[in-house]
Amino acid sequence: MERKVGFIDLTLRDAHQCLWSTRMTTEMMTPILSRIDKVGYSYINIMGGAVFDVCVRYLHENPWHRIKTLCQHLKTPADGLIRGQSLYTFELFPDDIVALNVRRLAANGITMLTTYDALNDNRNLISSVSAAREIGMMVNAMMVYTLSPVHTDSYYQERTRELIALGADHISIKDPTGLLTPERARTLFPAVYRAANGTPIQLHSHCQSGLAPEVYVEAMKNGFSFLHTAVLPLANGASMPAVEEIHRRACEMGIETALDTNELAEVSGYFNWLCHRERKPKGKVAEYNPALYEHQVPGGMISNLKFQLQSLNIGHRLPEILEEASRIRKDLGYPIVVSPFAQYVVTQAVLNVVQGERYKTIPDEIRKYAMGYYGKLAAPLSEEFMDRADIKPEEMRSGRPGEYIPAWVPRLRSELGAAVDDDDLLLAAFYNKELLDPLKKPAAHYTYRTSPLIELIRYIGKRSDLSRAHIKFAGIEITVGS
Repeated sequence: MERKVGFIDLTLRDAHQCLWSTRMTTEMMTPILSRIDKVGYSYINIMGGAVFDVCVRYLHENPWHRIKTLCQHLKTPADGLIRGQSLYTFELFPDDIVALNVRRLAANGITMLTTYDALNDNRNLISSVSAAREIGMMVNAMMVYTLSPVHTDSYYQERTRELIALGADHISIKDPTGLLTPERARTLFPAVYRAANGTPIQLHSHCQSGLAPEVYVEAMKNGFSFLHTAVLPLANGASMPAVEEIHRRACEMGIETALDTNELAEVSGYFNWLCHRERKPKGKVAEYNPALYEHQVPGGMISNLKFQLQSLNIGHRLPEILEEASRIRKDLGYPIVVSPFAQYVVTQAVLNVVQGERYKTIPDEIRKYAMGYYGKLAAPLSEEFMDRADIKPEEMRSGRPGEYIPAWVPRLRSELGAAVDDDDLLLAAFYNKELLDPLKKPAAHYTYRTSPLIELIRYIGKRSDLSRAHIKFAGIEITVGS
């Protein structure tokens, strides 16, 4: 029987989120879209939580315009990711906002909706999956991988069956910190494959431990249908495995792909050049670090934390804080160290270490987590935490989080006026007026066809401090200037 595997490209979303702090602009993406389209990807992931948020807060771009622009110039189906009931921020939104957001993703060109809940409480996916199914979108429902005594093969089999019951077309294992090992995959992957019962399975993992390429080999051995990768300059490190590397391994295993390596080389060359032009880092293969499997904190967060601690002259306390984070995670019933709970766990660890007393101060967000505000916890909370948190029984929640939030759309339409379009209504639901005002600038004009050589010549032409350049490209040597 012929074996095939499809590739989902995350270069335009998660790769630069991991390596460039999500700072790739639409202008940087558009010149290479036509070549990305020819690579042979099954889907191209173009939008997700942090990307949507950074577009607004820091790039001052309208994220809906980015989605529409990219989808208009891509023939390959586009994939958009949301954080279940939280969508793009850390706040929980009502069902009507979630459903309207899904409809607008589809209207702007997204074909596949990818959705997950950071607690793996799949009740938080009901509104997004239902909305997608109603309008005919494909649904890729993710379950987030982590290490703990309660996150067993049986646990993930149960989550898989729940997602299929919701109506998911694809099931994904999302490993945001790169915790999966080949040994763990050899029991987990067959278990999930059996529970999926023919539903296609995707794997999304990161290279923080350096083991992700080996884990992808195990996924291919176990019949996974799609693999999440990034083009080489923006792969590895905290990012995904390189598509070039995983494609090579697939070929060695006799597994067919639809990738065109010549087009892939052109795309890789463009992003290699873009890294140079924008002075952005390229991904590097990470060294194995066993401490990762204790604290489980993503690499990007560790870098930010280290910088913040150094600015407070307590950088030397980072090891203590990471050690405390692993203890807090046990106290809190093993939350998965992914947004927003990664931030919550690390914040509590900093407070515990700096104040010299465990749980002297407990942030409101952690209290809400403990009360079930965000969803069902994987395991009971420790007695020490509960004693210090002083949460009363009547404060606890057990229902689906979305049920506690009244509808917003009628109020927003009343406040904004009947003429407001749905995209602007959603932006007003997510952000205040001060953040949205810069998005009113005229629409940008982009280029859509280029190559690394053309980009290099354009760059040299704009440099007033250069009078002569010698270019060696693909065996050709060109001298420009006197």
